[in-house]
Amino acid sequence: MYFRKVAGLAFFCFSIILSDAEEALRPAKIFSDNMVLQQGAAVPVWGAAGSNERITVEYVGQRVETKSDQKGKWKLNLKPLTANAEPKVFKVSTEKEKISFKNVVVGEVWFSGGQSNMGYNAGSMAGRLDLGKTLVSKADYPNIRFRKVTESNSPKPKEDLGGGSWFVCNSNSVKSFSAVGFIYARRLHLKLKVPVGVIDCSWGGTPIEPYIPAEAFTGHPTLEKLLQYAKTRNHEAIKKMRGGTFVRSDAWLAGAIYNSRIAPVAPYAVRGFTWYQAESNCGNGEDPRDYAHKMRALIRGWRTVWGDNDLPFYYVQLPQWKSYAWTYAREEQSRALDVPKTGMVVTVDLDFNNDIHPPNKIDVGERLALLPLKNDYKFPVTASGPTFESVDRKEDSMVVHFKNAKEDLMVGKSEVGGVTEAKNDKLFGFELADNNGAWHPADASIQNGSVIVSKSGLKDPKAVRYASHPQCPKSKQWNLYNRAWLPASPFCSDWSLMKYDPDKNPMPK
Repeated sequence: MYFRKVAGLAFFCFSIILSDAEEALRPAKIFSDNMVLQQGAAVPVWGAAGSNERITVEYVGQRVETKSDQKGKWKLNLKPLTANAEPKVFKVSTEKEKISFKNVVVGEVWFSGGQSNMGYNAGSMAGRLDLGKTLVSKADYPNIRFRKVTESNSPKPKEDLGGGSWFVCNSNSVKSFSAVGFIYARRLHLKLKVPVGVIDCSWGGTPIEPYIPAEAFTGHPTLEKLLQYAKTRNHEAIKKMRGGTFVRSDAWLAGAIYNSRIAPVAPYAVRGFTWYQAESNCGNGEDPRDYAHKMRALIRGWRTVWGDNDLPFYYVQLPQWKSYAWTYAREEQSRALDVPKTGMVVTVDLDFNNDIHPPNKIDVGERLALLPLKNDYKFPVTASGPTFESVDRKEDSMVVHFKNAKEDLMVGKSEVGGVTEAKNDKLFGFELADNNGAWHPADASIQNGSVIVSKSGLKDPKAVRYASHPQCPKSKQWNLYNRAWLPASPFCSDWSLMKYDPDKNPMPK
């Protein structure tokens, strides 16, 4: 009897404690000390508390109130803020409780995602590149802030993150953060002279599908099948379908990472998105076809949950690697540029050591930063290398015309941290197709802002292509640039001559 009374009393006390904990004021965990708030836009703030409680948020002279609903959920918006590097206190309170976040600044916030090449940290880069080591050793930037999101996958959208916090960039803390994210934030910070924050949700080895909200898997048969198979956890069916991937666990299924790492963060105010992924959609046995549809779904899905269809989305095209399917994945990535307010960084000229994790994230991040500097912040910079526009036949030659070539074309040579002109070098990577559709290496030369491509003995060429292989010989690097020091994007003037063959990329047993 005594045991029952004690147990009953303990349970009663535990119930009170649990009830009090459930009614405690809890701002969403994306808010913490050291955070960066987005300038020039309404700033949503949300969380939980007891039911029907009055919530007050105070920051830099603003005081905004709301009331939690019956379930204790609440949300409000701060009016647009002006960039401010002076650390301030961000207060959230009820009549009973007050939470203060310290060292909060206002500037530009970017949300990033992808797999291991986005997650590849600055410490690893510093261990392999002399320039990377120098940049990391001098990375004391009090007004660059980072937030890593590392939640496990989830079958349903989570309401909040499990933990984590923002941290300030210094020569030690930066080592654990995305190298691309660091270089990108550093360039924006130096140019804009305002605080910059990066939220990174990347997860190594994952395909694109789990980052896409379930609601965005519409409008194309591949997307609809992927969602159907995800609901039934049919890993094998996904492996076998067109556009399928090698599913290793439920974390690879449609929406699984969105549910855990992105849903709890949206709609934290951001300027836009950056993305570096595709490797796990074109590895052994993985079919890159329809990746462009997946990219469009990702962009559409993220913009929808953030409630702004104009948020820019900038991404990195795959570099060199030995996988047959990478050529086709790059083309799919290029095709997604038909979505408004997007931009793509070309990297086929970087790192030639057949490395799935190329260490040169310096040029990747610098090139990525050019896109918002030009498009969103209106700096007078060139943000893209030459891209294929059209081709004309002139006798037995093909004349290739390019966009983004107004600075003229040149032969270049890339090194870590920049590109130099190689005035006496030949252009490599160009090929011509004969009337039977067979491809032949060809000579190429720059003339009047175009490239003339020909091959001795080949009459009436049918098509032309450039950098259309997974990788190139080390002695014949792809080397066409414009004079903004940016590389030409791979292209083929007739993709009907480059049909994807699944038999050349079989699924591992």
